[in-house]
Amino acid sequence: MPCYSIEGVIPVVDPAAYVHPTAVLIGDVIVGPDCYVGPAACLRGDFGRIVLERGANVQDTCVVHGFPGHATVVGENGHIGHGAVLHSCTVERDALVGMNAVVMDEAVVGEQSIVAACAFVRAGMQIPPRTLVAGLPAKVVRDLTQEEMAWKRAGTETYHDLAKRSLKSLREVSPLAQIEENRPSLAAPFVEPLIAAKRA
Repeated sequence: MPCYSIEGVIPVVDPAAYVHPTAVLIGDVIVGPDCYVGPAACLRGDFGRIVLERGANVQDTCVVHGFPGHATVVGENGHIGHGAVLHSCTVERDALVGMNAVVMDEAVVGEQSIVAACAFVRAGMQIPPRTLVAGLPAKVVRDLTQEEMAWKRAGTETYHDLAKRSLKSLREVSPLAQIEENRPSLAAPFVEPLIAAKRA
């Protein structure tokens, strides 16, 4: 992975974490055990510290940055969806930030909360635990159901599993010219989109 020190401060990655080779880590970045950092994610700890606590995932093309002297923290089992931007904020334990959402300075995403895809969480917003927020700017929509919190947890567990699968078997290869006979299936655990789960 591209990993850079600045002013002698070197990123820290726990051996039980998986960071994709195309992700970029700069400076004061701490990636805890069982974390997953996806392709083309950028964790820029050249101003403030960035911390991913145990089991957090930061998916592909996410950007994590912050102001000098302000940490950006993703708590234990925090789940940051594709393309999200975090800046000098805190995402507490078991919370989810949806795809392409933005969470601004000094905002706090409460435990087990969900920030909807494409939401804009304004600076300083305090999101209560176990709530859904959505919109531009984001507003509290309602409390989450037990089913929604369980779905989020299952999704995060698939990323715990993906970190292990990636450490074990993800390798750079040349593509095949054609589909082989008896092409194998992936061993990923089954999780369906929340909309499909609600339909059932």
